[in-house]
Amino acid sequence: MVASVFIVDDHYMVIEGIRSILQHEKSIEWAGHASNAASCLAFLKQQQPDVILMDINLPDKSGIDLCKEVKEMYPSVFIIGLSTFNQQSFIQKMMENGASGYVLKNATQEELTEAVTEVMKGKTYLSLEASQALRKNISAEMPVLTRREKEVLELIVDGMTNNEIAQKLFISVTTVDTHRKNLLAKLSAKNTASLVRIATQMHLV
Repeated sequence: MVASVFIVDDHYMVIEGIRSILQHEKSIEWAGHASNAASCLAFLKQQQPDVILMDINLPDKSGIDLCKEVKEMYPSVFIIGLSTFNQQSFIQKMMENGASGYVLKNATQEELTEAVTEVMKGKTYLSLEASQALRKNISAEMPVLTRREKEVLELIVDGMTNNEIAQKLFISVTTVDTHRKNLLAKLSAKNTASLVRIATQMHLV
């Protein structure tokens, strides 16, 4: 299967560098490039590539915001974040906004090809540096939960209500509610859905 790849970056040298790396790959077809968010969106109105390599720093809009916009309009297009920045916050925001991968601009031909191939399969691809940055930050920010909080969290993830949890653990509904509020605070979650997502990402359950 041949994947059409489009790149959004405001540095001509980067575009040319990546194009020269990918042009000899039999599984990749070059779809073109854009130097800003506006020209990227204009191109997408005409045709949609399989994969977009998207710079995070664009002159007219953040690549993080553009990623979200493109995924909302064209959900079938896979996006790989492209950056010189190996900061956990950038990586996380790109992934939250729908990106399927994240690579650094110093990526090798093998890495870029693998990234495109993996996201085309519906998988997530993080370059070694990106996954290390995510792991390092997650372990540094790992909240300390009490034994009871862990029990309550596991039951919340299982979809149980406060009443059901109270009955199962032989504690009052008020106590369950207190544990739930503590968990929301410790994991910086806005609601139960985000609590479950964050807990899963952090491998707490």
